[in-house]
Amino acid sequence: MTGRGAVFLDRDGTVIEDHHHLSDPAGVRLLPGAAEAVAELNRAGLPVLLVTNQSGIGRGIFTEADFAAVQARVEELLDRAGAHLDGVYLCPHSPEQQPPCDCRKPATALYRRAGAEHGIDFAASAYIGDRLRDVLPAAELGGTPILLGADPRDDPRAEGPPGMLRVGSLSEAVQALLGHRAAD
Repeated sequence: MTGRGAVFLDRDGTVIEDHHHLSDPAGVRLLPGAAEAVAELNRAGLPVLLVTNQSGIGRGIFTEADFAAVQARVEELLDRAGAHLDGVYLCPHSPEQQPPCDCRKPATALYRRAGAEHGIDFAASAYIGDRLRDVLPAAELGGTPILLGADPRDDPRAEGPPGMLRVGSLSEAVQALLGHRAAD
């Protein structure tokens, strides 16, 4: 299938500062250059789809209403910079849940749902995040995995998906992606 690609973004540590189990909208801080990077993707005509694990909900640390309030603040801050998300996909489950869900990254159920809802060609898409689990779906679905930095919680011996790029920020990821697309 060839068609419209998308950019799948992680939220915490990719678009906003990662404050473990953020439940208060007042704590939302966009990472430097993140809004501008999303706006650049918007101008390029690429759907920007946020896929996020929020285990705090499944663990009872915060509610789905808390998540919605935080997410509304994220989107308000993006909007101020002329940027927007085309969809938000949430896994509320704890990693300890048994049986395991099929939506917690690196599982692909949320990506597949987003792909069906937006008519996305996964092979023409990019997966950007600050953890290996954010980019591993590219190994199954196809596309370009872009890992931001190196998270010390990830096993340094673990291999990312084939063709994985490592960059320092979302801005650098967008520049690499759009530069690559322009060369095609």
